[in-house]
Amino acid sequence: MTTFLTGWGRTSPSPATVVRPRDTAEVAALVAAAPGRGLVARGLGRAYGDAAQNSGGLVLDCTGLGGWSFDEETGLVTASAGVSLHELMTALVPRGWFVPVSPGTRHVTVGGAVAADVHGKNHHRDSSFGAHLRSLTLVTADGAVRTLTPDEPLFHATVGGMGLTGVVCEATFGCVPVASSLMRVDVRRTGDLDETLAAMADDDDRHRYTVAWIDLLARGRRMGRGVLTSGDHAERGARDFAPRTLLRAPRRAPGGLLNGVSVRAFNEAWYHRAPRRASVVQGIAPFFHPLDAVEGWNRVYGPRGFVQYQFVVPFGAEKTLREIVGRLSSTGTVSFLTVLKRFGAGSSGLLSFPMPGWTLALDIPAGQRGLGRLLRGFDERVAEAGGRVYLAKDSRLRADMMARMYPGLDRWRRIRDEADPAGLFRSDLARRLGL
Repeated sequence: MTTFLTGWGRTSPSPATVVRPRDTAEVAALVAAAPGRGLVARGLGRAYGDAAQNSGGLVLDCTGLGGWSFDEETGLVTASAGVSLHELMTALVPRGWFVPVSPGTRHVTVGGAVAADVHGKNHHRDSSFGAHLRSLTLVTADGAVRTLTPDEPLFHATVGGMGLTGVVCEATFGCVPVASSLMRVDVRRTGDLDETLAAMADDDDRHRYTVAWIDLLARGRRMGRGVLTSGDHAERGARDFAPRTLLRAPRRAPGGLLNGVSVRAFNEAWYHRAPRRASVVQGIAPFFHPLDAVEGWNRVYGPRGFVQYQFVVPFGAEKTLREIVGRLSSTGTVSFLTVLKRFGAGSSGLLSFPMPGWTLALDIPAGQRGLGRLLRGFDERVAEAGGRVYLAKDSRLRADMMARMYPGLDRWRRIRDEADPAGLFRSDLARRLGL
């Protein structure tokens, strides 16, 4: 049936025929009979922009592709594309294992984790999801079901390929042994951006997971102040893992709830609530997925939704990062959640986002005056510095900027064109960026 779809940011809805296949054979049949507007796979809809939309075409809801197996001796999971990281964690943590990479929400599917090559707080140590993949099962444009391994070019085009090389139906990847469902966490307040950057660099070798919250509304000597959180899996403790929803966002939140006054008040409270320096124990869910405790938190931004803007610039381009933070601060741009991380070595995905450097992610209510012009200026500065914007979060990048930011694009196109010469796999993002 025809359904209007959006990304998690709830901007740019578009209509598509949505079908929910139950197994790989049904996926292959749907691919073989795809309409002229093509098709794209979709998981739990946590891409922020238009990556899992296909206006006027077919969208495969892959959450019906369930089932997984686990080898206790090797730590290898083989999971269907529709299995969520939440489902895996709920089963694996009590058995002493954890997924190799977790983004800021556990409500993403394995297929989505592959397509976006998701990253987490441990990227500086463990890279992104694609680095832990042993094999993929992919339905290609000819309806064939192929098993791909890292020695094949199509594997590297699929990891981070935003679903445009085929439909991922299954993946095999390694997991991490853990002793409990608890985290040992060091919390530290920083006074400005330079202190934040120095503290994060110092923590790289000491902690597996690091992330900093940044106060973008702080100005002058306080610009870039933040709260740095660094953690490791605790060596002992219970292994129970049953996170709960604590709040539910209203179905129809009015616009304007998140404005300069409310966000400034939140930032002040959040910053001063954090200790200057302390060690605490947290559960996995509060540490990795704090927003998952609020069901439908994206609705708080109001009916116009919000723009997530995430970029990375390489080490050595700290000047660009400072300029962007300074510009955001001086313009009073409202970002309810601003997160800074350090990236280590990237995976082999040709369109994978992470690269060694600094990444900053912003959640900005849509409709802020001058936002489009501001972000276009940031695109230029990021590209000049040799950085890029995250496609899984993007909803407004231009095609010419895509070519400048992703040096593997030409090779990706050659591999994709060989596998899908008619361009069967399409999305609104692909049309917008000329992919």
